[in-house]
Amino acid sequence: MGIFLRDGGTIGFVAPSFGCATEPYKTTFDNALRKLRERGFNLVLGPNCYRADGIGISAPPAECAAELTEMFGRDDIDVLMACGGGELMCETIGCVDWEKIRTAKQKLLMGYSDITNFIFPYVTKFGGYGLYGPSAAAFGMEPWHVSLEHALALLQGKISTVSSYDAWQGIEDGKKDEEHPLEPYNCVQTAGIRKYVNNSTGVEQTNETVRFEGRLVGGCLDCLQVLCGTPYADPVGYAEKHKDEGIVWVLESCDLTVFSIRRALWQLREAGWFVNVKGFLIGRPLCYGQEAMGLDHYRAVIDVLGGLGVPIVMDADIGHLPPQMPLLMGSHASVTADEGLTITMKL
Repeated sequence: MGIFLRDGGTIGFVAPSFGCATEPYKTTFDNALRKLRERGFNLVLGPNCYRADGIGISAPPAECAAELTEMFGRDDIDVLMACGGGELMCETIGCVDWEKIRTAKQKLLMGYSDITNFIFPYVTKFGGYGLYGPSAAAFGMEPWHVSLEHALALLQGKISTVSSYDAWQGIEDGKKDEEHPLEPYNCVQTAGIRKYVNNSTGVEQTNETVRFEGRLVGGCLDCLQVLCGTPYADPVGYAEKHKDEGIVWVLESCDLTVFSIRRALWQLREAGWFVNVKGFLIGRPLCYGQEAMGLDHYRAVIDVLGGLGVPIVMDADIGHLPPQMPLLMGSHASVTADEGLTITMKL
Protein backbone atom coordinates (compact mmCIF):
# COMPACT_ATOMS: atom_id res chain seq x y z
CA MET A 1 0.00 0.00 0.00
CA GLY A 2 1.41 3.37 -1.01
CA ILE A 3 1.03 5.18 2.30
CA PHE A 4 4.70 5.23 3.25
CA LEU A 5 7.40 7.86 2.78
CA ARG A 6 9.42 7.30 -0.39
CA ASP A 7 13.17 7.81 -0.59
CA GLY A 8 13.47 11.42 -1.65
CA GLY A 9 9.79 11.89 -0.87
CA THR A 10 7.99 14.76 0.80
CA ILE A 11 7.15 15.23 4.48
CA GLY A 12 4.50 17.76 5.45
CA PHE A 13 4.63 19.35 8.90
CA VAL A 14 1.47 20.38 10.72
CA ALA A 15 0.65 21.87 14.12
CA PRO A 16 -2.92 20.83 14.96
CA SER A 17 -1.80 20.92 18.60
CA PHE A 18 1.32 22.79 19.84
CA GLY A 19 3.60 24.52 17.37
CA CYS A 20 7.36 25.00 17.73
CA ALA A 21 7.29 28.68 18.67
CA THR A 22 9.21 28.66 21.96
CA GLU A 23 12.47 27.20 23.20
CA PRO A 24 13.71 24.55 23.31
CA TYR A 25 11.22 23.38 20.66
CA LYS A 26 12.00 26.00 18.02
CA THR A 27 15.69 25.14 17.94
CA THR A 28 15.07 21.40 17.98
CA PHE A 29 12.50 21.71 15.20
CA ASP A 30 14.88 23.81 13.09
CA ASN A 31 17.58 21.19 13.56
CA ALA A 32 15.15 18.38 12.76
CA LEU A 33 14.32 20.06 9.46
CA ARG A 34 18.01 20.37 8.67
CA LYS A 35 18.71 16.73 9.46
CA LEU A 36 15.76 15.46 7.42
CA ARG A 37 16.79 17.59 4.44
CA GLU A 38 20.27 16.08 4.70
CA ARG A 39 18.65 12.67 4.36
CA GLY A 40 17.23 13.72 1.04
CA PHE A 41 13.62 14.47 1.93
CA ASN A 42 11.60 17.38 0.63
CA LEU A 43 9.82 19.36 3.36
CA VAL A 44 6.59 21.37 3.31
CA LEU A 45 5.68 23.42 6.39
CA GLY A 46 2.11 24.26 7.24
CA PRO A 47 1.32 27.85 8.26
CA ASN A 48 0.99 27.06 11.98
CA CYS A 49 4.29 25.27 12.65
CA TYR A 50 5.90 28.28 14.36
CA ARG A 51 2.75 29.73 15.90
CA ALA A 52 1.64 30.02 19.53
CA ASP A 53 -1.58 31.97 19.11
CA GLY A 54 -4.06 29.39 20.35
CA ILE A 55 -4.97 28.13 23.80
CA GLY A 56 -3.20 24.81 24.26
CA ILE A 57 -2.70 24.59 20.48
CA SER A 58 -0.73 26.55 17.90
CA ALA A 59 -3.59 28.68 16.54
CA PRO A 60 -7.36 29.03 16.87
CA PRO A 61 -9.07 25.64 16.29
CA ALA A 62 -10.53 26.54 12.90
CA GLU A 63 -7.10 27.55 11.61
CA CYS A 64 -5.47 24.40 12.98
CA ALA A 65 -8.18 22.31 11.33
CA ALA A 66 -7.83 24.13 8.02
CA GLU A 67 -4.08 23.47 7.99
CA LEU A 68 -4.55 19.78 8.78
CA THR A 69 -7.32 19.29 6.21
CA GLU A 70 -5.41 21.09 3.45
CA MET A 71 -2.07 19.38 4.10
CA PHE A 72 -3.70 15.96 4.41
CA GLY A 73 -5.37 16.36 1.03
CA ARG A 74 -2.25 17.43 -0.90
CA ASP A 75 -1.10 14.81 -3.40
CA ASP A 76 2.45 16.20 -3.41
CA ILE A 77 2.94 15.28 0.26
CA ASP A 78 3.67 11.64 1.14
CA VAL A 79 3.32 11.70 4.93
CA LEU A 80 2.70 14.18 7.73
CA MET A 81 4.56 14.82 10.99
CA ALA A 82 3.00 16.70 13.88
CA CYS A 83 5.19 19.42 15.40
CA GLY A 84 4.28 18.36 18.93
CA GLY A 85 1.60 17.33 21.36
CA GLY A 86 -0.40 19.80 23.39
CA GLU A 87 -3.58 20.21 25.34
CA LEU A 88 -6.71 21.01 23.33
CA MET A 89 -6.54 19.33 19.93
CA CYS A 90 -9.99 17.97 20.76
CA GLU A 91 -11.25 21.42 19.74
CA THR A 92 -9.36 21.22 16.45
CA ILE A 93 -11.04 18.01 15.30
CA GLY A 94 -14.48 19.54 15.64
CA CYS A 95 -13.49 21.94 12.85
CA VAL A 96 -11.76 19.40 10.58
CA ASP A 97 -13.48 18.70 7.24
CA TRP A 98 -13.82 14.98 7.84
CA GLU A 99 -15.51 14.38 4.49
CA LYS A 100 -12.41 15.71 2.74
CA ILE A 101 -10.25 13.56 4.99
CA ARG A 102 -12.37 10.49 4.22
CA THR A 103 -12.22 10.96 0.45
CA ALA A 104 -8.55 11.97 0.25
CA LYS A 105 -5.81 9.49 -0.52
CA GLN A 106 -4.76 7.72 2.67
CA LYS A 107 -1.86 9.38 4.40
CA LEU A 108 0.15 8.61 7.54
CA LEU A 109 0.32 11.23 10.26
CA MET A 110 3.04 10.62 12.84
CA GLY A 111 2.76 12.01 16.34
CA TYR A 112 1.57 11.03 19.79
CA SER A 113 -0.11 12.37 22.92
CA ASP A 114 -2.65 15.04 21.81
CA ILE A 115 -2.34 13.77 18.20
CA THR A 116 -4.45 10.84 19.38
CA ASN A 117 -7.35 13.18 18.65
CA PHE A 118 -6.78 12.65 14.93
CA ILE A 119 -5.17 9.21 14.69
CA PHE A 120 -7.83 7.41 16.73
CA PRO A 121 -10.83 8.72 14.73
CA TYR A 122 -8.99 8.20 11.45
CA VAL A 123 -8.32 4.56 12.31
CA THR A 124 -11.61 3.60 13.95
CA LYS A 125 -14.05 5.56 11.78
CA PHE A 126 -12.37 5.51 8.38
CA GLY A 127 -10.20 2.39 8.49
CA GLY A 128 -7.00 4.38 7.98
CA TYR A 129 -3.59 4.09 9.58
CA GLY A 130 -1.59 6.38 11.82
CA LEU A 131 1.94 6.21 13.21
CA TYR A 132 2.00 6.65 16.96
CA GLY A 133 5.53 7.85 17.51
CA PRO A 134 7.79 10.84 18.18
CA SER A 135 6.79 14.32 17.15
CA ALA A 136 8.83 16.27 14.60
CA ALA A 137 10.88 18.28 17.12
CA ALA A 138 12.34 15.09 18.61
CA PHE A 139 14.29 14.55 15.38
CA GLY A 140 16.40 17.59 16.23
CA MET A 141 18.31 15.90 19.07
CA GLU A 142 22.05 15.27 18.66
CA PRO A 143 22.66 12.43 18.18
CA TRP A 144 19.45 10.55 17.37
CA HIS A 145 18.41 7.82 19.73
CA VAL A 146 17.96 4.55 17.82
CA SER A 147 14.20 4.79 18.40
CA LEU A 148 14.12 7.77 16.01
CA GLU A 149 15.84 5.70 13.33
CA HIS A 150 13.16 3.07 13.87
CA ALA A 151 10.36 5.63 13.65
CA LEU A 152 11.69 6.98 10.36
CA ALA A 153 12.21 3.47 8.99
CA LEU A 154 8.65 2.50 9.91
CA LEU A 155 7.36 5.72 8.34
CA GLN A 156 9.15 4.64 5.17
CA GLY A 157 7.79 1.09 5.34
CA LYS A 158 11.35 -0.25 5.57
CA ILE A 159 10.77 -2.17 8.80
CA SER A 160 7.75 -3.95 10.18
CA THR A 161 9.09 -5.16 13.55
CA VAL A 162 10.08 -3.07 16.56
CA SER A 163 11.42 -4.15 19.93
CA SER A 164 11.77 -2.56 23.34
CA TYR A 165 14.93 -0.73 24.33
CA ASP A 166 17.53 -1.44 26.99
CA ALA A 167 16.89 1.67 29.09
CA TRP A 168 14.57 4.66 29.35
CA GLN A 169 14.46 8.22 30.63
CA GLY A 170 12.62 8.98 33.86
CA ILE A 171 10.78 12.24 34.39
CA GLU A 172 13.72 13.71 36.36
CA ASP A 173 16.45 12.36 34.06
CA GLY A 174 16.03 14.56 30.99
CA LYS A 175 18.73 17.18 30.28
CA LYS A 176 17.01 19.05 27.44
CA ASP A 177 16.06 22.63 28.31
CA GLU A 178 16.18 26.13 26.82
CA GLU A 179 19.96 26.33 27.25
CA HIS A 180 20.52 22.78 25.96
CA PRO A 181 17.81 22.26 23.31
CA LEU A 182 19.56 19.49 21.34
CA GLU A 183 20.29 17.16 24.26
CA PRO A 184 19.41 13.53 23.46
CA TYR A 185 17.44 11.24 25.72
CA ASN A 186 19.25 10.42 28.95
CA CYS A 187 18.23 6.78 29.31
CA VAL A 188 19.43 5.60 32.70
CA GLN A 189 16.41 3.63 33.98
CA THR A 190 16.43 -0.12 33.37
CA ALA A 191 13.24 -1.48 34.94
CA GLY A 192 11.56 -3.63 32.28
CA ILE A 193 8.06 -4.68 31.35
CA ARG A 194 5.57 -6.49 33.55
CA LYS A 195 3.19 -9.13 32.19
CA TYR A 196 -0.14 -10.14 33.69
CA VAL A 197 -2.33 -13.09 32.75
CA ASN A 198 -5.52 -14.66 34.05
CA ASN A 199 -5.68 -18.02 35.75
CA SER A 200 -8.21 -19.89 37.87
CA THR A 201 -7.57 -17.64 40.88
CA GLY A 202 -7.56 -14.29 39.10
CA VAL A 203 -4.90 -12.07 37.58
CA GLU A 204 -1.25 -12.65 38.32
CA GLN A 205 2.11 -11.40 37.16
CA THR A 206 4.03 -13.94 35.10
CA ASN A 207 7.59 -14.50 33.90
CA GLU A 208 6.41 -16.75 31.08
CA THR A 209 6.40 -15.62 27.46
CA VAL A 210 3.11 -14.02 26.48
CA ARG A 211 1.81 -13.82 22.90
CA PHE A 212 -1.28 -12.26 21.33
CA GLU A 213 -2.27 -10.51 18.13
CA GLY A 214 -4.89 -8.23 16.63
CA ARG A 215 -5.48 -4.78 15.17
CA LEU A 216 -3.63 -1.97 16.97
CA VAL A 217 -5.81 0.86 18.25
CA GLY A 218 -5.51 3.36 21.08
CA GLY A 219 -3.20 6.20 22.06
CA CYS A 220 -3.10 8.66 24.93
CA LEU A 221 -5.68 7.81 27.58
CA ASP A 222 -6.12 11.49 28.48
CA CYS A 223 -7.46 12.09 24.96
CA LEU A 224 -9.39 8.83 24.58
CA GLN A 225 -11.45 9.56 27.68
CA VAL A 226 -12.43 12.91 26.18
CA LEU A 227 -13.34 11.31 22.83
CA CYS A 228 -15.60 8.75 24.54
CA GLY A 229 -19.23 9.57 23.75
CA THR A 230 -18.41 11.92 20.87
CA PRO A 231 -19.00 11.28 17.15
CA TYR A 232 -15.24 11.23 16.54
CA ALA A 233 -14.56 7.68 17.67
CA ASP A 234 -16.05 4.29 16.82
CA PRO A 235 -13.93 1.60 18.47
CA VAL A 236 -16.96 -0.66 18.90
CA GLY A 237 -17.80 -0.60 15.19
CA TYR A 238 -14.13 -1.07 14.34
CA ALA A 239 -13.87 -4.07 16.66
CA GLU A 240 -16.96 -5.60 15.10
CA LYS A 241 -15.58 -5.11 11.60
CA HIS A 242 -12.34 -6.84 12.63
CA LYS A 243 -13.81 -9.40 15.03
CA ASP A 244 -11.99 -12.26 13.29
CA GLU A 245 -8.66 -10.59 14.11
CA GLY A 246 -9.52 -8.97 17.42
CA ILE A 247 -8.11 -5.78 18.90
CA VAL A 248 -4.84 -5.00 20.65
CA TRP A 249 -5.30 -1.86 22.73
CA VAL A 250 -2.36 0.54 23.13
CA LEU A 251 -2.77 2.88 26.09
CA GLU A 252 -0.48 5.40 27.77
CA SER A 253 -1.07 8.58 29.74
CA CYS A 254 0.31 12.04 30.36
CA ASP A 255 -1.38 14.22 32.97
CA LEU A 256 -3.47 11.51 34.64
CA THR A 257 -2.84 10.47 38.23
CA VAL A 258 -3.20 6.86 39.28
CA PHE A 259 -6.81 7.53 40.29
CA SER A 260 -7.48 9.34 37.00
CA ILE A 261 -6.11 6.37 35.06
CA ARG A 262 -8.38 4.01 36.94
CA ARG A 263 -11.44 6.21 36.37
CA ALA A 264 -10.67 6.64 32.67
CA LEU A 265 -10.25 2.90 32.10
CA TRP A 266 -13.47 2.21 33.99
CA GLN A 267 -15.29 4.70 31.76
CA LEU A 268 -14.01 3.15 28.53
CA ARG A 269 -14.76 -0.35 29.79
CA GLU A 270 -18.30 0.56 30.78
CA ALA A 271 -18.81 2.30 27.41
CA GLY A 272 -18.10 -1.06 25.74
CA TRP A 273 -14.89 0.02 24.07
CA PHE A 274 -12.95 -3.15 24.85
CA VAL A 275 -15.12 -5.60 22.91
CA ASN A 276 -13.15 -8.30 21.05
CA VAL A 277 -9.95 -7.31 22.83
CA LYS A 278 -7.05 -9.78 22.57
CA GLY A 279 -4.56 -8.00 24.79
CA PHE A 280 -3.35 -4.67 26.17
CA LEU A 281 -0.07 -2.81 25.69
CA ILE A 282 0.24 -0.23 28.46
CA GLY A 283 3.01 2.37 28.24
CA ARG A 284 4.79 3.76 31.26
CA PRO A 285 2.64 6.68 32.49
CA LEU A 286 4.13 10.05 33.28
CA CYS A 287 3.01 9.37 36.88
CA TYR A 288 5.29 6.29 36.97
CA GLY A 289 6.10 5.43 40.57
CA GLN A 290 3.23 7.42 42.07
CA GLU A 291 1.24 5.82 44.88
CA ALA A 292 -1.86 7.30 46.49
CA MET A 293 -4.02 5.68 49.17
CA GLY A 294 -2.61 2.27 48.35
CA LEU A 295 -3.09 2.61 44.60
CA ASP A 296 -0.17 2.52 42.16
CA HIS A 297 -0.23 2.58 38.36
CA TYR A 298 -0.22 -1.22 38.16
CA ARG A 299 -3.36 -1.74 40.24
CA ALA A 300 -4.98 1.23 38.51
CA VAL A 301 -4.89 -0.86 35.35
CA ILE A 302 -5.09 -4.45 36.53
CA ASP A 303 -8.07 -3.98 38.85
CA VAL A 304 -10.14 -2.55 35.96
CA LEU A 305 -8.91 -4.53 32.95
CA GLY A 306 -7.94 -7.81 34.61
CA GLY A 307 -11.50 -9.13 34.50
CA LEU A 308 -11.48 -9.05 30.69
CA GLY A 309 -9.43 -12.24 30.69
CA VAL A 310 -6.68 -11.20 28.26
CA PRO A 311 -2.93 -10.58 28.69
CA ILE A 312 -1.80 -7.16 29.89
CA VAL A 313 1.75 -5.92 29.24
CA MET A 314 2.71 -2.90 31.33
CA ASP A 315 5.60 -0.43 31.34
CA ALA A 316 6.10 -0.75 27.60
CA ASP A 317 8.30 1.74 25.73
CA ILE A 318 5.26 3.70 24.54
CA GLY A 319 4.35 7.28 25.30
CA HIS A 320 5.65 10.12 27.42
CA LEU A 321 8.71 8.56 29.07
CA PRO A 322 11.09 8.00 26.15
CA PRO A 323 12.23 6.21 24.12
CA GLN A 324 9.13 5.22 22.17
CA MET A 325 8.54 2.14 20.11
CA PRO A 326 6.82 3.53 16.99
CA LEU A 327 3.53 1.75 16.34
CA LEU A 328 1.45 1.62 13.17
CA MET A 329 -2.09 2.06 14.45
CA GLY A 330 -4.65 0.16 12.40
CA SER A 331 -2.15 -2.52 11.40
CA HIS A 332 -2.38 -6.18 12.41
CA ALA A 333 0.18 -6.71 15.15
CA SER A 334 1.74 -9.89 16.51
CA VAL A 335 3.01 -9.29 20.04
CA THR A 336 5.62 -11.32 21.90
CA ALA A 337 6.47 -10.35 25.47
CA ASP A 338 9.26 -12.19 27.26
CA GLU A 339 12.25 -10.36 28.77
CA GLY A 340 11.40 -7.53 26.40
CA LEU A 341 8.64 -6.69 23.96
CA THR A 342 8.59 -7.37 20.20
CA ILE A 343 5.81 -6.24 17.88
CA THR A 344 5.50 -7.19 14.21
CA MET A 345 3.02 -5.14 12.19
CA LYS A 346 1.46 -5.67 8.76
CA LEU A 347 -1.16 -3.82 6.75
